[in-house]
Amino acid sequence: MLPRLLSIPLCLCLASLAITPSAVASDPHATSKAPKKAATHSKAKTHSADPHGGAVHWGYEGAGGPENWAKLDPANALCATGQQQSPIDVRTTYALALDPLVFQYRPTKLSVLNNGHTIQHGVDPGSFLEVGGDRYQLLQFHFHTPSEEAVGGKRYPMVAHLVHKNDAGQLAVVAVFLTQGTASNPLFDVLWEKLPAEHNVSMRFEDKTYTPSDILPRDQRYWTLMGSLTTPPCSEGVRWFILKTPVAISKKQLAKFQHEFSMNARPIQPLYQRAILDGQ
Repeated sequence: MLPRLLSIPLCLCLASLAITPSAVASDPHATSKAPKKAATHSKAKTHSADPHGGAVHWGYEGAGGPENWAKLDPANALCATGQQQSPIDVRTTYALALDPLVFQYRPTKLSVLNNGHTIQHGVDPGSFLEVGGDRYQLLQFHFHTPSEEAVGGKRYPMVAHLVHKNDAGQLAVVAVFLTQGTASNPLFDVLWEKLPAEHNVSMRFEDKTYTPSDILPRDQRYWTLMGSLTTPPCSEGVRWFILKTPVAISKKQLAKFQHEFSMNARPIQPLYQRAILDGQ
């Protein structure tokens, strides 16, 4: 089912993109830990218990699952009470002439972190996203399976979230859907050649360089709305750009990630009064 397009007054569209300062770079989706030079490998899955003491830790199932995130820590209250939560299902959208996304990404050394919830890649300083008069620095990107965002009720096999921050500390996340194709994606051969299978282990490869823009589709038309982090504390005020065109990876590449994280996607959240803008 494809999203339904409607027209909407410009003033209402812009109001739906008002940015609040509640989501800052200290949140889990916006930081990357200092990498270690080496790492050991063993098979590990997303956990729901704190390895340091037995307290329930947030995860994607059981006592630490999304329905209980707000109960685990008062700081996670927005996970239950927020009115601008992510992810969302793209259904009814509102057509509007939107500024293009300008990606100014530079080559970076390969840095890989298994943070216990996903595989995350830190990015060297100097890569930026510009949209309109706003400029955001790329901090890191990571993955979810299945895709957290849906389109007409359909979720893709995976999604990449590219996390950016502007000078005011406000976050912007670009979502890139990943679908299963017939050939290996060369970038993912580099990104996932060696994955740290233990939680809270990171590796940096000084001899491996890539350009983050290689993860983007050529067609960069997008949907946009205000939302939140999709992990605790579910901070709101995050500017979301959901690219319409998916990028293909192979069945083997998909299976390699899912071997480490079989499911790490938050359920779809209510849209409430938000408008999803469509740049067509």
